[in-house]
Amino acid sequence: MKPLYFLAFIPVVAFLVGVPLTNQIEPYVLGLPFSMFWIVLWVILSSLTLLILYKFDQHEDEVSE
Repeated sequence: MKPLYFLAFIPVVAFLVGVPLTNQIEPYVLGLPFSMFWIVLWVILSSLTLLILYKFDQHEDEVSE
C-alpha cells in the first residue's frame, strides 16, 4: 500500500472525530452554524483529496495514444 493512500483517511477521521467535537450552533461561519460549516468544508476537502490521489496515482500500464 502506497503512503499516499493514507491521505484518504484524513477526511474520514475529520468526519468521525470532528463532528462530535464541533457539535455547536455558535459561531456562525458564512451564515451556517459551525457544525454544518464543518461538514460542508470536509465534503469539499474530501473531493480535493480524491482529486490529488487520482492525479498522483496514474498507472504506468495505461495505454497512451
